[in-house]
Amino acid sequence: MSSSSVQKKIGIVGSGLIGRAWAMLFAAAGYTVQMYDILESQLVTAQQELDKELHSLEKKGALRGQLKASEQLALIGFTQQLEELVRDAVHIQECVPEQLQLKKSLYSQLDGLLGGDTVVASSTSTFMPSLYSEGLQRRQQFQMLVAHPLNPPYFIPLVEIVPAPWTTAEALERTRLLMLSLGQRPVTLKREIEGFATNRIQYAILNEVWRLVESGILSVADVDRVLSQGLGLRYALLGSLETAHLNAPGGVADYFKRFGAEISAVSATYGPTPDTQAEGAALADIARQCEELVPLEQLDQRRATRDAFLIHLARLKKQFE
Repeated sequence: MSSSSVQKKIGIVGSGLIGRAWAMLFAAAGYTVQMYDILESQLVTAQQELDKELHSLEKKGALRGQLKASEQLALIGFTQQLEELVRDAVHIQECVPEQLQLKKSLYSQLDGLLGGDTVVASSTSTFMPSLYSEGLQRRQQFQMLVAHPLNPPYFIPLVEIVPAPWTTAEALERTRLLMLSLGQRPVTLKREIEGFATNRIQYAILNEVWRLVESGILSVADVDRVLSQGLGLRYALLGSLETAHLNAPGGVADYFKRFGAEISAVSATYGPTPDTQAEGAALADIARQCEELVPLEQLDQRRATRDAFLIHLARLKKQFE
């Protein structure tokens, strides 16, 4: 338990999958956690799921932190009163569904409840923080930003910290240090941008994967193998720029001197962005092939297997780093 976490209260708005993951991360670091939801049934389910998940991790030897599962559970409380949640909270982690009007309504309520020392961080992967905080009277006073985790947050340490134009430097630094105290690995964007960093990179990959399958160049299984058995093995250890830095005798400058013209030439052939939201023949074919690889009824088991191996990968990465 971190000495800085003792007696510090964290509020979590929303008790779904991501809210529970945050509760587990904060409790593992010794913070007092209170979860808020409007429905009592949701909170009851959250409590049951947290009990099951933490004890399961403990049995596997994969529990984070120095506290036992029972001790971590004792740090997590529940409330249906937003006023109670924000009282004495140094940090609020918002985890409501990705609906802009819902977020605007919530932040409007928080605008009248919070004091000046509380940072409010959204887990959103979709909305820039200015979209739901622009009209608030005290948007700077209670220091709003995004702290976007990757799913599953318990096993993937990256957190993207994204400021609104009015977010203070102090709030960004406080959040960065808070994430570090959990054992997460934060990156701080200099300004807000649609898709943040992870999704902009992820979507670029998905767009080209879609093109390769739609044009008949590769099957779903083979195009995914390019990542899982090729690029992904590199990127599990190093980022793309450090990979390039290592792949030329003279480092990254040498790499782009050697391959820059090829990168530009190939990139010019990518074509328009695919219409991935249209339910056409391309999506139907990709879905069919994906479901042949992993039938829908096996998704939960596949996710569980992925999470189990992420535990091992995290341990190996610690050795590498």
